[in-house]
Amino acid sequence: MKSAAPIPPASFETALQELERLVQTLENGGQPLEEALAAYERGQALLKHCQHTLAQAEQKIRILDGDTLSEFAVPAAGANEGGAD
Repeated sequence: MKSAAPIPPASFETALQELERLVQTLENGGQPLEEALAAYERGQALLKHCQHTLAQAEQKIRILDGDTLSEFAVPAAGANEGGAD
């Protein structure tokens, strides 16, 4: 019998942190098979959540940027510190 629906993560960052912990736990091994399978299943759900969140963010950027994705230029350290461009 399946348990209740998993609790969705509070944020992208929370999901990513939990996913990283699950991966580390699975890589270390030592869990009983049922626990490992449950961790894998949770990891898949978290991965889908993260991918969906990133896709939504990309779509918002496309809308804001006129459906054109462009390279994001990170300003050099010290640039724009004086308030002048």
